[in-house]
Amino acid sequence: MRVDFKKYTDQLVPAIIQDYDTHKVLMMGFMNEAALKQTEETGKVTFYSRSKNRLWTKGEESGNFLEVKSVAVDCDNDTLLIKAHPLGPTCHTGADTCWSERNHSDNFLFYLEDIIKLRKSSTDEKSYVRQLFAKGINKIAQKVGEEAVELVIEAKDTNEELFMNEAADLMFHYLLLLNAKGYTLQDVIYVLQQRHLKK
Repeated sequence: MRVDFKKYTDQLVPAIIQDYDTHKVLMMGFMNEAALKQTEETGKVTFYSRSKNRLWTKGEESGNFLEVKSVAVDCDNDTLLIKAHPLGPTCHTGADTCWSERNHSDNFLFYLEDIIKLRKSSTDEKSYVRQLFAKGINKIAQKVGEEAVELVIEAKDTNEELFMNEAADLMFHYLLLLNAKGYTLQDVIYVLQQRHLKK
């Protein structure tokens, strides 16, 4: 593979990162010869950061590394396509891609669904989501039941903070259960919409 790093005055070439499994475009950065070499040697995507003015391995602070599966150069030898396996969210916003189709502020629950899906297939053994899915559907359903009971208990009290925290816990585990059953929040919304139309 021959990459023409000298084509541009800064000797940097664009590197497009694509999810090896889903084929989603995750992010784009720049590489010089040293960054490409380190990427190939370590198996983790490494860029040349123009803001830091140094080599920068994606995930060196967050732990959300990009494990390299393949590296290809385009027909002009000046752009790289790297297929990788993401170990967590790729974007600094917490999204799985820098071109997320979701507006996180308006549709946070849908965004949270995306994160759950990502964490479910993560290789991070410390991930709570991964650990819960590994225990199976019965454990996930049990957690939903436990959180529902805790929410009811707090509803009888006057501590708003505890009530809202339990409500958030129930919603989170409810999304886990939907995923485990092969459904999404949009499926539930559809059922509610159909009920509404019948009235």
